[in-house]
Amino acid sequence: MEFRKAFKSDANSIMNIIKQAKNYFKEQEINQWQDNYPNYDTVYNDIVNNYGYVLLKDNIIIGTAAVSFDGEKTYEHIYNGEWISDDEYVVIHRIAINSKYKGKGLASLIIKNVEKICLEKNVHSIKIDTHRENLAMQKLLKKNGFTYCGIIYLGDGSERIAFEKSL
Repeated sequence: MEFRKAFKSDANSIMNIIKQAKNYFKEQEINQWQDNYPNYDTVYNDIVNNYGYVLLKDNIIIGTAAVSFDGEKTYEHIYNGEWISDDEYVVIHRIAINSKYKGKGLASLIIKNVEKICLEKNVHSIKIDTHRENLAMQKLLKKNGFTYCGIIYLGDGSERIAFEKSL
């Protein structure tokens, strides 16, 4: 397995995985990643801004995530709780795994790779948010040592539950 920055030529493969995740959420009646988000422009901008990462198996993209060291405006205010630290942090968005490879611990592998990148950059905090109904992501976060911290609101006013992990 290889975890690397995404190239512009990876955008369509990433979008295919995102579409699978959107369909899964729709089937599960989870109102996350609907309404044309994330879309091709989101994925392409992640790549251009050096946030896009991919997980490859035998040179085929099977997972993706956006990883940013630039902060997250929606994390400036947290409600009904507090962040573990006020230190520099990385934020992970848009983790998705090809549906053929779900249940094999690959999302955890992405998190472990992000942790390694953080430590190389001397950053000791990872923050992430998810939809209240996305129980699979919540289970993944708890399994990987994240702590529930409170509620944040996206730019459009949508509520998300927020987690943090100190390294």
